[in-house]
Amino acid sequence: MNWSQLFTSSVGKKITMALSGLFLVAFLLVHAGLNACIWANDGGVMFNVAAHFMGANVVPRVLEIGLFVFFLLHIIQGLVLEIQNRSKRKVGYAIPMGNRGSKWYSRAMGILGSIILIFLVIHLIDFWIPSRFGGLGQMYIDMSTHQIVAAGTPGAKEFHDLYGEMLYKFTSYPWISVVYILGVIALFWHLVHGIQSAFRTFGVTNHKYINILTVVGWSFAIIVCGAFILMPISFLAGWIS
Repeated sequence: MNWSQLFTSSVGKKITMALSGLFLVAFLLVHAGLNACIWANDGGVMFNVAAHFMGANVVPRVLEIGLFVFFLLHIIQGLVLEIQNRSKRKVGYAIPMGNRGSKWYSRAMGILGSIILIFLVIHLIDFWIPSRFGGLGQMYIDMSTHQIVAAGTPGAKEFHDLYGEMLYKFTSYPWISVVYILGVIALFWHLVHGIQSAFRTFGVTNHKYINILTVVGWSFAIIVCGAFILMPISFLAGWIS
């Protein structure tokens, strides 16, 4: 298979979807780990320092470019495959198979992906764009004690206060928290099907391994998506401040 076929053939599109999907799964693990720093409950010190590290170093920034490329590939190939699948079967089965043929979330990957895309756009506007192009408040941290201090304090370092932005958005605009939670629920079902489906694309068909991958997919989705859902809930409930 040449490069042209990788992006145009049916098999090539599925391989591209699988590769980009697994890259995004790895990103979600890192992203969840970074965001979990909010539970240090130190006013955002650990989270803002970690976010600054990810945004200020060359390697994470280069990976960030790759991340956007994989996002675009995954979205575009997903849309193309969904359109092709619908065009090939314009008439449904005379007797609906329901979950006997496939799980509902595997049949709804297009809808789930669309919900995730809408959520992603809102998420980028609310957090990523202000952190990269300005609009965030500042926090000053004494790096020797890791305490929040006033501007101009000797030894203090300036950081974007992304933690403060999260606190403000989630508590001042509850609808953002609702959209966030709904988006993560859609992501959960997308992951449950997508992880084991990606390995099927690479030729894993043995039922023993498929069962293991199904358990891995469910476990990953529960842990990562559970962490993401708990973040706005933690702010709204006042568990962290």
